[in-house]
Amino acid sequence: MAETKKIPERAELAQQDKWAIEDIYATDELWEAGLEKARGYIPKIAAFAGHLGESAQMLLAYAQMEEEIEVLASDLANYAMRRADEDVRVAKYQAMTGRLMSSFVELNAAGSFATPELMAIPDETFEGFFTACPELERYRRYLLDIRRRRAHVLSPAEEKLLAAAGEMAQAPDNIYGLLTDADMKFPDCTDGEGNKHPLSHGTYISYMESGDRALRKSAFENLYHTYGSFGNTIAAVLASQVKQLQFFAQARKYGSAMEASLDVTNVPTSVYTNLIEAVHKNLDKMYRYVDLRKKLLGVDELHMYDLYCPLIEGVSGRTPIEEAKKTVYDALAPLGEDYRKVLQQGFDNRWIDVYENAGKRSGAYSAGARVHPYVLLNYTGTLDSQFTLAHEMGHAMHSYLSNHNQNPLDADYVIFVAEVASTCNEALLMEYLLGKTTDKKERAYLINHFLEQFRTTLYRQTMFAEFELNVGRMAQEGTSLTPEVLNAEYRRLNRLYFGENIVLDHEIDTEWMRIPHFYYNYYVFQYATGYAAAIALSRRILREGAPAVKDYIGFLSGGCSKSPIDLLKGAGVDMSTTKPVEEALSLFGELIGEMEELMKD
Repeated sequence: MAETKKIPERAELAQQDKWAIEDIYATDELWEAGLEKARGYIPKIAAFAGHLGESAQMLLAYAQMEEEIEVLASDLANYAMRRADEDVRVAKYQAMTGRLMSSFVELNAAGSFATPELMAIPDETFEGFFTACPELERYRRYLLDIRRRRAHVLSPAEEKLLAAAGEMAQAPDNIYGLLTDADMKFPDCTDGEGNKHPLSHGTYISYMESGDRALRKSAFENLYHTYGSFGNTIAAVLASQVKQLQFFAQARKYGSAMEASLDVTNVPTSVYTNLIEAVHKNLDKMYRYVDLRKKLLGVDELHMYDLYCPLIEGVSGRTPIEEAKKTVYDALAPLGEDYRKVLQQGFDNRWIDVYENAGKRSGAYSAGARVHPYVLLNYTGTLDSQFTLAHEMGHAMHSYLSNHNQNPLDADYVIFVAEVASTCNEALLMEYLLGKTTDKKERAYLINHFLEQFRTTLYRQTMFAEFELNVGRMAQEGTSLTPEVLNAEYRRLNRLYFGENIVLDHEIDTEWMRIPHFYYNYYVFQYATGYAAAIALSRRILREGAPAVKDYIGFLSGGCSKSPIDLLKGAGVDMSTTKPVEEALSLFGELIGEMEELMKD
């Protein structure tokens, strides 16, 4: 029997494979000094209370101080959170993150007067400030965005109370993260020859992509049985998350938590519901894909653990990280040399934390620090890992360009547009790989991967979004969010989205328990809308060249300087309509047809 492969400790990894966290603070002591500096702003903020509407100079001084705090807070948060994610078992960095969050709550509480005071400035007076003080133009967008939500801002005393409750509101996400990343352990899974394999968040998907069906089944069952054993706890944590969202939504006079969440980024709720409606109208394509997968795998029954394995075997092996970087660099040539020059800087200067280590946060993300972005991977060398590299570097480039073209208060792009740049990179990588191959089998392999992106992003993320929406509605109507209730709703949606020709293994009922995005406040729908926008943008870039690239770079450089809908319109995509989603789903159907033709022989 083969030995179980040990997940390395962080100290065992090569330095070049770990991100350069020292670029923010060289030592923990310097971070501590930064935290003290940030706390020094608390009385400075409070001193502005009652004075914001007095003069343009007073408002300018306040906005300038907000900009200073934003820069400092970004550095503090990125250092502490990136350190904490390196190994969630290290109590020191978990404590640093906790202390930082407490300080942020105090800062927010000290400044809770600002929004009501800004709202109270008469329109004529407010506009007069910009005439009297041209320097204030730098902050026009920032100030107007605050005033946009006048109907949902409370009295200064009430705002202070809500700000003070902010730390409690973070508790469900914090508890869930520590439970699933630090405390939860999974039994080894077993392959078809009886060999044991270590099961973790990082290894799970690679096992699900294996051609060994016994290994897939074992990993699937062991993972979800473990989650299921914590069902009551996770249901209670999710219910707490839903309740805290509803509390703040009701306090701010919104009709629902979804409306409150989307209004923060100025996205109409119709975009969310239109997405679900458009996908529902195209579920026939997903059912067709399920039938194709069942046929090509040659199984009597298609199970949920059969959804990730490639339909074409023996085409792609493991790709070393340096080779993956070169492929991504070559694939993004359509975006121009200026774009690729910065991309190479990221590859060469340790923006990326590459491999899994014991205790490291699972998954992948990009964090847009001011010094430069930081990208967390758990790279395994699969084709999916290469696409994840392209995806996260898309986020990183978006952050880099926005940080270098916008003031700090306008640089942080909203989550609605966040997934566009990342997925556009993935689409360009796919087009590049498809364009390189002349081998029928390899083309089928790549199309299969493309189809999986549609399944996992446009369909699966929309299913998550519908689950989140329905759970919020159930809670609002007084339904207790027990494990049984949540499992039943999740099973119903799986049947709706995947159809009748797949076995709904009972373990899949608990999949909602392993989705951290349900603690991100109606976030997941943006993966689907972002994917649709990215498909449209990538095709325009390849079709039109320089003019489309110019518009696209303008979008990447825009931060939050305009509404997300307007930023995307500037790049050539109108997300206020269902057209981008419908076009993407049409392409999904075309790809299924090509796959059916390729696999006829």
